[in-house]
Amino acid sequence: MTRRWIVWRQDDNGNRYVVARKESRAEADELAATLEARGHKQLYWVAAED
Repeated sequence: MTRRWIVWRQDDNGNRYVVARKESRAEADELAATLEARGHKQLYWVAAED
């Protein structure tokens, strides 16, 4: 089974949301970095989908 990767976002209030699901870790990391670079006061991270 192929592992999928989830890009998560946490807003200023601590609420967590799934932003996207990607087939490769590299794609997920790239998206998280792009979103983070926009300068919003939100935290983005990548985690493996169970």
